[in-house]
Amino acid sequence: MKKRRATRSQSLHHIAEKHSSTQRRRQRPSIFLTIFSNTAALTLLLPCLYSAFGANFPRPYMPRRKSQTARSSTANNSSVNSAASSGALRIGPAGWSYPDWAGYVYPSRRAKGFHEATYLAEYFDTIEINTSFYQPLRPDHATQWIDRVAANPRFVFTAKLWQRFTHDVGCTASSATAEEERAVRAGFDVLRAANKLGAVLLQFPFSFHRTEETVFYLSSLLKRFADYPLVVEVRHATWDSPETLDLLRTSGASFCNIDQPIIGRSLAPSAQATSAVGYVRLHGRRYDTWFTDDAAIPAHERYNYLYTAEELAPWVTRIRKVSGQARDMFVVTNNHFQGKAVVNALQLISILKGTKVKVPEPLRRQYPQLEEIADSPPAEPMLFPLGKASPREK
Repeated sequence: MKKRRATRSQSLHHIAEKHSSTQRRRQRPSIFLTIFSNTAALTLLLPCLYSAFGANFPRPYMPRRKSQTARSSTANNSSVNSAASSGALRIGPAGWSYPDWAGYVYPSRRAKGFHEATYLAEYFDTIEINTSFYQPLRPDHATQWIDRVAANPRFVFTAKLWQRFTHDVGCTASSATAEEERAVRAGFDVLRAANKLGAVLLQFPFSFHRTEETVFYLSSLLKRFADYPLVVEVRHATWDSPETLDLLRTSGASFCNIDQPIIGRSLAPSAQATSAVGYVRLHGRRYDTWFTDDAAIPAHERYNYLYTAEELAPWVTRIRKVSGQARDMFVVTNNHFQGKAVVNALQLISILKGTKVKVPEPLRRQYPQLEEIADSPPAEPMLFPLGKASPREK
């Protein structure tokens, strides 16, 4: 099995390199690039870095809605015992607006006034905002979402920085304008003023390698947004160095510990804490689709992965280690297709708290293994007895 996986990893490393080259040709270069061959790898003489194809795809932006009065508090899978307190461990999914969650996470038929964030806040103390990656978060949307989660006083958002600053960049910190920075801050500041902004994630693509130029760019970006609790996610192994951790520590920023398919020089799992905020993101392990450029494969297949209990176990150890060094800890599951992120987030809460948890009714019907951690019987009798959990979906 190990030999087969090693062969597959070598093959996919070639795909990753091919994919990285293709995407650089597709996007508008900010300077001239010189590409040369070096043992079949592509190296940029002056690294201006771009997004990996399919690394992120636009989620539907939340529609404008009137504010509603917070519903009465319900039983919650709380990771802490007090509201927004220090030392909090918060676990939740990345995003909430996915069409494939209907009938899996959310009811197929929704009641009037239903909102996804309100629903998820019954089960989790955090959600990572995805839409702020594709365009600046609008202040009125931020205000609405604060109201949506008000029934859970422990709830805190994290949010991704606009990709203009992390994917569509040149080799200087001045690539994004002052006006673009103001647009980003407008939404974040609403969350921060309400004490609902736990972290701002700077998610860089696999093509963002560590060089003298990129270190300078990252340093400048950290200074530019230093007043926020920043978390840096890098995916290439060149960033696995003491110098990277030192830069983040001196900048007061957090290192994002990630789980991703290890292909070529992908960053391996870690348990680092470089600031008061600890952060973990689990992307799934779809080796066959992570770097694919096959247009016939839907983009969501990159995240169509359900972690087994055995695969979560090492991450439980890492989360406990990071949590012991940080003041506030966030664990975000990004393997979102058909609610798998929600399944694994609930399992992590149950393991780390040592207790059973509240489980959404639609989800427990789709994933019978959740009955083992559910704190109550199903709301409706099942047509057939629940058997053993089905093999992991891929």
